[in-house]
Amino acid sequence: MAINAKHVKRRARRKAMYGWTFLAPFALLFLLVFIIPIFTSAYEAFFQVKAGGGAFGGGESVKVFAGFDNFVAVATAPNFWAGMGRVFLFGIIQIPVMILSALALALLLDSIAARFQKLYRLLYFLPFAIPGIIAAIIWVYLYTPDVSPLLAVMHYLGLNPDLFDHSVVLWSMANVTTWTYTGYNMLIFYAALQAIPTELYEAARIDGATEWQVTTKVKVPLLSSAVLLSVLLSIIGTIQLFNEPAMFQGVAGLPDDYMPMLMVVAVKNGKVTFDGLTGLGPAAALSLVMAVIAGVMAFAYAMIQRKVAPSE
Repeated sequence: MAINAKHVKRRARRKAMYGWTFLAPFALLFLLVFIIPIFTSAYEAFFQVKAGGGAFGGGESVKVFAGFDNFVAVATAPNFWAGMGRVFLFGIIQIPVMILSALALALLLDSIAARFQKLYRLLYFLPFAIPGIIAAIIWVYLYTPDVSPLLAVMHYLGLNPDLFDHSVVLWSMANVTTWTYTGYNMLIFYAALQAIPTELYEAARIDGATEWQVTTKVKVPLLSSAVLLSVLLSIIGTIQLFNEPAMFQGVAGLPDDYMPMLMVVAVKNGKVTFDGLTGLGPAAALSLVMAVIAGVMAFAYAMIQRKVAPSE
């Protein structure tokens, strides 16, 4: 018995070693590209780089501890809250449009009348497979009047919109984001629909429910968890919006503080200041403030959704 127990323990240790060996590459990369940058950013947020030389200035730059000065400067900066206001407006309009479009496509594919489901799943998902910066370049081309076939058709119809105008450029970017991520969210909803037992549909139809009632009374309520996941990811992604503003900045003449993520880069490079502060420290503080805002918004939505959603 003692020999068998030792053999079992040795085999268990060997299996555990195999598991940790397979996990090691991911754990190392996760540590290098996620954990270490977070702690580095948190550390840098409490420092500022100032010119040496005491009261006379000059000399080499030195890093000095600034306490919460960087956070106070960010939190009280009007241009930061103006940029966050654009993010909030963007999310309030774009996220519901995207989620409802994805839900409609998923329900359409899941209907009993749907054909060629694999083909349509691939076509809907294809925009997400295109790298974000490439998608932004494509849409900048489609928005440029002199070369865009889309605008040529609109011009033929008597319409001449300037999609880079500051009054509409936010929605031009929202269109790019919606085009990119609708198919991604559609797959989340479609997978959730496939996990619903078909017996529920059959029972509803036996009770006399129409297909519309099956969809609205059975399918949609059971998708609440999938919708919660998609909205949470969309909130976090909206706060981190960067590819579209970065690509539109040059052609639309957007300022460096138009969006928070643009501000992070601009503050780090000294192009934007918060109360006279610039550099890596204020940029790190800005990124942490944005992370806190994203977390609070996601948590608040989760709590609200949990209270109003029907119990499953």
